[in-house]
Amino acid sequence: MAKLLLISGSLRGASTNSATTRTAAALAPDGVEARIYDGMGRLPHFNPDDDPADGVGLDPEVAALRAALGKSDALLLSTPEYAGALPGSFKNLLDWTVGGGQTYGMPVAWINVSGAAAPTGGADAHESLRKVLGYTGARIVEDAVLRLPLSRDDIGADGLIAPSGARAAIVAAVTALFTAS
Repeated sequence: MAKLLLISGSLRGASTNSATTRTAAALAPDGVEARIYDGMGRLPHFNPDDDPADGVGLDPEVAALRAALGKSDALLLSTPEYAGALPGSFKNLLDWTVGGGQTYGMPVAWINVSGAAAPTGGADAHESLRKVLGYTGARIVEDAVLRLPLSRDDIGADGLIAPSGARAAIVAAVTALFTAS
């Protein structure tokens, strides 16, 4: 069974990014076990002094993030753009992945759900994300990177993305991520 880790770059529970990761988990194709990492808000501020090479004394939430990454075959992200860049809490999460090495060579993609009203459509955040993932050694799977403009009205009562076309596109991105693996 292929293992997929999903991370929303938003701390807002009702965000379209979080709904997208929940939808990807709920509709994961056969043969894909999807898990959502939800500890971003509990991560300490990144400090290289707190990231020992031997891992001894590593903050438990950082250890949990790295363990989740280490148990995964692929990673799918969905993050908003905030003030023209990655949200600080999400960039902090990514900073903690640099020293761990768990994403080295890992197939990674993202779904951009920025709505039409977003000034850049999330392009600045995703350019930054591409750069940071390069430092982690992740292998970006371009066929699985998806631009899917959504609004909060697209979230159903169940907390998942409701439009069937959007759901199909999310499943296709997950499938593409593993096809390239």
